[in-house]
Amino acid sequence: MNLLQLKKGESGIIKKVVCEKKLKQRLITMGFTQGAKVKLDKKAPLGDPIDFVVKDYHISLRKTEAMCIEIEAVNSEK
Repeated sequence: MNLLQLKKGESGIIKKVVCEKKLKQRLITMGFTQGAKVKLDKKAPLGDPIDFVVKDYHISLRKTEAMCIEIEAVNSEK
């Protein structure tokens, strides 16, 4: 599954980032690294951008960027 499939309050563990090299490097620099826990905090009214919490930081991504990050779902924290 990817980040886009999470619902508000749900979390996941990042497995890998699959996208073109420049975007992959940017996402990894922002903290989306293998093994990091990520939580979907909120979505904009039209669904783009999406706010995630990773490594205690709030980071907003576009849908296309969120689809690049493969995760394993973990328990919800609503």
